Formats: sequence, structure tokens, C-alpha cells
Amino acid sequence: MRWAGSFSLPRLIATRGEVFLLGSLQVGATTAAVAAIAMAFDVPLAVAVVLGGAVAMSSTAIVLQQLTQQGELNRTHGRLAFGTLLFQDLAVVPFLALAGVLASADATISTPEISFAVVKAAIALVIVLAAGRWLLRPLFHEIAASGAPELFTFAVLFVAIGAAWSTHAAGLTFALGAFLAGMMLAETEYRYQVEAGIRPFRDTLLGLFFVTIGMQLDVPGLVRHLPAVTAILAGMLLLKTVIVMLAARGFAGQWFKALRTGIVLSEGGEFGFALLTLLLQNRLIGSEITQPVLAAITLSMVLSPFLIRHNKRIAQFVLRESGPAQTALARIDAATQALAAREHVLLCGYGRVGQNVARVLESQGFEYLAMDLDPSRVRTAREAGDPVIYGDAADERMLHSVGLERASAVIVTFADPERALRIVEAVRRARAFVPLLVRTMDDSQLEELHAAGATEVVPETLEAALTLVSHALLVLDVPMSRVLRTVGEIRRQRYRILRTVFRREGAELIDESHALREELHSVVLPPGAWSVTRTLREIRERGAEVSFTAVRRDGIVGRDPDQDLKLREGDIVVLFGTPEANEHAEAVLLAG
Repeated sequence: MRWAGSFSLPRLIATRGEVFLLGSLQVGATTAAVAAIAMAFDVPLAVAVVLGGAVAMSSTAIVLQQLTQQGELNRTHGRLAFGTLLFQDLAVVPFLALAGVLASADATISTPEISFAVVKAAIALVIVLAAGRWLLRPLFHEIAASGAPELFTFAVLFVAIGAAWSTHAAGLTFALGAFLAGMMLAETEYRYQVEAGIRPFRDTLLGLFFVTIGMQLDVPGLVRHLPAVTAILAGMLLLKTVIVMLAARGFAGQWFKALRTGIVLSEGGEFGFALLTLLLQNRLIGSEITQPVLAAITLSMVLSPFLIRHNKRIAQFVLRESGPAQTALARIDAATQALAAREHVLLCGYGRVGQNVARVLESQGFEYLAMDLDPSRVRTAREAGDPVIYGDAADERMLHSVGLERASAVIVTFADPERALRIVEAVRRARAFVPLLVRTMDDSQLEELHAAGATEVVPETLEAALTLVSHALLVLDVPMSRVLRTVGEIRRQRYRILRTVFRREGAELIDESHALREELHSVVLPPGAWSVTRTLREIRERGAEVSFTAVRRDGIVGRDPDQDLKLREGDIVVLFGTPEANEHAEAVLLAG
């Protein structure tokens, strides 16, 4: 079912002319036309109006997603389509209210009863919008301050159930209450956290909703009446396209853009399913009418991605016009291909780190081309004009398509070391000597990345420590030249001094390779220890394959002790090696 979070009160206010005039013309004219046709088949007026409303709805989810992917949401036809969809969000309210009144009526209902139901729904809509802005915001602010994310889920369920119960108590439908609850939640700044919290419920219930719709389809009957279903589908697409085109002509300024708007909005929508389901469940209309309409709406939604993607070509074919030379998507693709043919920096990953790198490169006059696997991030970046494409940077074909041969450097910003390793290997197979910088969260695969061909590996945890060290040395009045030499030497040694750490008890090993499991370990020599009076050289000759980094004696620490140093009772010997090597060396120190 359509998510009410697509509703936006600020956008509604900003585009109120297009929303209310164009939207009311589309919904009103489509509803009236379908209702007139339905009444010709002896369908009661009120039921015919609900049937017309079901056909008038379009799929917000499909339209917005497809237009965004094509880079057309901010074009004239995309803007007009979005405004119409906003009005449809509002128009659903009276249709649901009317369906609820029809379902609860024992006999024919009067016009005053219908009017009263619509007025109640309008009042509920106003109350909901006000509550979303002035009541739910403080509530969710307190929930956010509590630091308990699970409370978001409880609060959302409470709001949804409470709204559904309220509308049912007022003589309307549960579905109307749930929809209004979504509109309330959409008016809070916590809408994205709310959406994340209810996603498991949404996906499950959405699946159940469509399963329910599918179970109500009489497939054998539809096959027998396939010509009728096809005629209804064609008639619905043509009717909605023509109505929207005529209504949008004044806003679009030309028939070409108006027709594109009509093609985009010609399909059916999720709320059409909901309204038809109410009619079926309450036996307000015979299945001989609802079944073909239900099938036509389903098929129109299946066809909608094709219609939206090729709306320009269809409009050109119908009007015999050439239209603009390129779509926004085509212009972006052409610019990306031109950039790939020039010298540029290739960014693999366009998250927070990748975007920060891109901003600095831009400020220094370097061009870049980024790749990412997050479709939402790619769409948003492309809308903002950033040269970002969707693709797997570990795919050699993709690397060639983005101009790896002309890249002056490759920067891998993914935090996942496994993905980074695959990208390094793919880059080195395609081009052996391009500078290749890799960002990782820690040093778990530092040596492996270097072995695979990374020019430099930047572990965040070690770089954070190095930054703190440099600031600390400056605060301690160490000359800048000495600080730079120290930091540079640590980097040249591949952070070895920063990787000698004591592991906390119960910590998991970083990896399964020999080198990266090395850690510090201290051993206290008791009075009867075998190593007392013996030298470190003798201990090493007994098979201790570790580094002796320090010996603490009488509170004094000696770093890098001499191999001929004789150990004494009470000494604390600091070892550096793998856990197995440290354990063996400790056994030698204690028992020989």
C-alpha cells in the first residue's frame, strides 16, 4: 500500500496551485468519467464514485522511484506528476470515508449521510496534520532523548492503532486511520528513523496485502475474459493520459510536456487495490465488474516502469515531435563519458569519506569520477550534479568503462576490507602501476592489501592515534619538523609501533593470518622460574620466537633490552608475537 510518508505538507504549500488545481482536475475528471461508465452497468452512484476513485489513483512508489532514477523528477513533467500525486494523497481520505459508510450501511444511504462522512474525514485530516506538527514532534523528541530506539517502534504502533481506532469509532474505516497516522508521522523530523523502525512490519504487511489481492483474483475467469481486461486496461491508460494532458497543458506550456505528464500518471495505484478490496469484501459490487478492473490496474502497474522510462519517445511518436535533444539522464551520461576520457581521479565508494575526498579534490582543481553500489546515494549525488555512477568497482569491465586507463590515481574509500581487497586486485589486473590508495577501518588486512598492490593503506584507527600523537607533541612544544619526521617514520614503518598493543581479555583475534595477530604480552617471573639468572639469548635459543620489547625491573622499564641481559626474580618481561608464540615463550620463561 502507498506509504503516506510520500506526503509533504511544506511541498504541498509551496506548489499549492499545481497540486490543488491540476490534482483536482485529474482526480475529479477521472472519477466522473469512470463513475458514468459504471452507472451505465447499473452500479449505484456512490459505489460508482468509489470505483472511479480507485481508477483515478496512481502509484506514488513506482512513479517517484522511476522518475528519480531517470533524473526527471525536477523536470516539468516530473514536477507536475509529483504535485498530482500529492493531491491524490489527500483525495484518498474522502474515498476511504465513503467506502466505510457504504460498508456500514444496511440499505441505501442518503446524500446527507455521504456528505457528513466526507466532512468527518476532512476534519480528521486537518486534526491529523495539526497533530503531526504540534503533538507528535515533542513526543518523538522525548523518545529520541531517551536513547532507546525500540521506543520508536512502540510509539509508531501506538499512533497507528490509535488513529485506526479513532476513525473506526467515528464511523469511518480502519484503513483511513492507518493512512492518516502515516501522514502524521511524515510531518515529524524523525520520519526516517520511524520508517527504519517499522520496515520489518511494513515489508511483511505489504507482502500480505498483495497476497490478499492476488488471492481475490479469479485467474481462470480473467483468462476467459482477457479481451475485456485488455480493453479496460487500454481504456484506463488512454483515459487518464488524455485527462492529465488536457489538465496539465496550462501548467506545462506545451502539449509535449503535458502528454509526458499524462503518460507518467496513466497507471493504477496501490490505493486503487485498497478501494476495490473494500468494495469486494463488503459485496458492494459484483465480481464481474471488480475482477476485470482489478486485473487491469495490476497490469497497468506492471507496464508502468516501461511507460515512464519511455515517456519521451511515446510522446514524440504520438505528437510527431522531436522534443528536447537529450533527457537529463542522457546529458549526465554524456558528461560522465566525457569525464572518463580525460585525466581524473577514480573514487571507489561515495560515502562520507568519499564525498569528503571529492570536495578536497574539487577545491584543488582535480576532476574525479566516483562509483558506488548504493542506488539511493547515487541518485541523490547525480541530482546534485556530482559525477557518480552506479557500479561495482571490483568489476574490471566497469573499471575500464570509467576510464581507469586515464586515471591519475585510484582511491578506495569502502570501510569493508574484503571489498577493498577485491577492488585492489581488480585494479592491479587492469592497470599495474596506477597509484592506489586504500582506506580501511583497522589494520586487520594491512599486509594483505599491500601485497595485493595497494600503494598506501590508511587504517582509520591507526591514523586517529597518529593524529592525536602529532597534536600531543605540538602541545608539548616539540618542534614541527621533528613531529613531521616522527609521523613520517611511523608511516614508513607501516604503523608497526602503533600496532604493538595489549589485547583486552576475551577479545577476538583480528584475523587468521600470522602477522596481524601479533600482540603484546607481559610475563612476571616468579622465584622458581627457569629463566631467572639466564639471558634473553638463552631463552631465544630454547625456541622462543618472539620479540622482547621491554623488561621492567624495580619499577624501571628498559626498552629494547640487550640479548645478553640476565633476568632476575620479579622481572616483568614484555613479549611481542602471535598468541601461540607468546604462550610458548611464556612456557619457556617459566619452565624452560
